[in-house]
Amino acid sequence: MNYQDWVQLELEDLSTSLGFHYTPKEEVAGRLTRLRSGMKNKGIEAFLVVQKMDYYYLSGSTQNGILFVPLEGKPLLMVKREVERARLESPLEEVVELKSIRDLPSLIQDHWGRLPQTLGLELDVLPVNDYFKYESLFPGARFMDTSLIIRDTRKIKSPFEIDLMKMAGEIGRKTYQKGREMLKEGMTEIEFGGLLEAAAKMYGHEGILRVRSLNYEAYSWHVLSGSSGGIVSQSDSPMGGLGLSPAFPVGASRKVMKAHEPILVDFGTCYHGYQADETRMFSIGEMEDKFIDAYKVCQEIHDAVLEETRPGTDCEAIFQHTLQLAEKLGYKNSYLGPPGLQTRFIGHGIGLELNEFPFLSQGHSYPLEEGMTFAIEPKIVFPGEGSVGLENTVVVTQDGYDILTPLEHDILKV
Repeated sequence: MNYQDWVQLELEDLSTSLGFHYTPKEEVAGRLTRLRSGMKNKGIEAFLVVQKMDYYYLSGSTQNGILFVPLEGKPLLMVKREVERARLESPLEEVVELKSIRDLPSLIQDHWGRLPQTLGLELDVLPVNDYFKYESLFPGARFMDTSLIIRDTRKIKSPFEIDLMKMAGEIGRKTYQKGREMLKEGMTEIEFGGLLEAAAKMYGHEGILRVRSLNYEAYSWHVLSGSSGGIVSQSDSPMGGLGLSPAFPVGASRKVMKAHEPILVDFGTCYHGYQADETRMFSIGEMEDKFIDAYKVCQEIHDAVLEETRPGTDCEAIFQHTLQLAEKLGYKNSYLGPPGLQTRFIGHGIGLELNEFPFLSQGHSYPLEEGMTFAIEPKIVFPGEGSVGLENTVVVTQDGYDILTPLEHDILKV
């Protein structure tokens, strides 16, 4: 039996038996309808989708390829490798082999009957050399930025997507509970983080969190204990940790964890590409009152955000309210980071990537909408001493919210 026959006869049964969820045809159709509405409003007659999570969202496959979405007519998924798997994974009708990038114009011409005069590209992430390449392939075409259109399309999650995020949240719940059994005094941060990751993968975590960015990179988790929790680093977060070297100066380090110090664990999980972000506190024995009190403030701010979470509430207004609350409670100078290094958001959208819309942040004045998903993460930092925080992923419902990360908020004490 050749490979193509085996894929057609057996791979679908094998993958389904191992828990694969293929994106339904009607799911992709709804996404394409929303995308095309945005394209029409901007006068874009076709969209060449090259960013992996964007073409996964619109095609159901992440096989190496490029997706052509015309304003009218059927999309065309052109796959470099591996086309047989792409045909199995994608509900799109037109899936063809792309032997060379130079074949793009002829494939589009054959499929659509002509070449587009206005062509959208994801200019927020597309390398410049690739842009020049597409210019040479489509001479005379006007290129337009479609990054905001696709990000706006992706901001509202369907029940299919929310169910996958709930599964990610359930993996997180099991992982934190397992962590309570594994944590011991004398472990290093990196050792504990590795054990947590192994446990999460046993439960189905894919081991990767994607971010729409050029140079951002991190583990899918932070373990920050005691003084390392008060260290700020490259990432746009209240604390960064020491990391393992100047080449990777963020996250867990070789610091040994001790009794009575705060141990902050920020662990994101990923299931079928969809993510849930979550932070909980561990301690070996009782934490100092200073950190317990600060954690209670994080809980109060977290709950205040939930009280405002419903369709129509302004995202920037929620953020500003938390600043006022932190100041009222006496934590103005340690809320969201040390003075001068404080982050300007309390929540970030999440789904296929960690930095989706909406942002509960300064400068993001737009309303919450039903179906938006975001992570709330109030954190308090004491330089040289430690940090505390709480984070949950939530979905905006018709009249409020649902929490997708169901673990209780109690400090996980061992």
